[in-house]
Amino acid sequence: MHKLQIEDAAVMSEAIRQEIARSEESRYDHRLHGVLMVAQGMNCYGVGRWLGEHSTTVQRWVKLFEAEGFAALREGERAGRPSRVAPGVLGRLERELRREPRSFGYEQTLWDGKLLSHHLQKRHGVKLKVRQCQRLFRQLGFRLRKPRPEIAQADPVRQRAVKKTAPARP
Repeated sequence: MHKLQIEDAAVMSEAIRQEIARSEESRYDHRLHGVLMVAQGMNCYGVGRWLGEHSTTVQRWVKLFEAEGFAALREGERAGRPSRVAPGVLGRLERELRREPRSFGYEQTLWDGKLLSHHLQKRHGVKLKVRQCQRLFRQLGFRLRKPRPEIAQADPVRQRAVKKTAPARP
């Protein structure tokens, strides 16, 4: 019998990893295989290389399995990093964003990420970067608007004359 080979093995390996990551059940099976390989005598470094995981990840799976059994390898809720903006501050901030920035002593007429970052630090003692402030707008149900520039010293009558459509030709 001849040796089987997969064409584009590197590409297919990545596709298989993506398929494993796609489903909660396949991630569970993946962890089970890792623990099984360790139980069969392989070390965590070898298992990690085989499965495309870091050896520390495999060690964590084994320790969880030994401590809590099969259920520990299933996916659970992930809390994530706690928000820097407390719920009470978030409520106040939402009310403040409904007001014009000038009412807080700023020169701008519209809120943007940079101004919100400054406002949060100055008024609430919360330091967030501009990009996170932009996400905060969306989280609170606001959308960013760009101000329309006005030409200084423009004559509104002449502007309307230019905007009018030309009469239709016969």
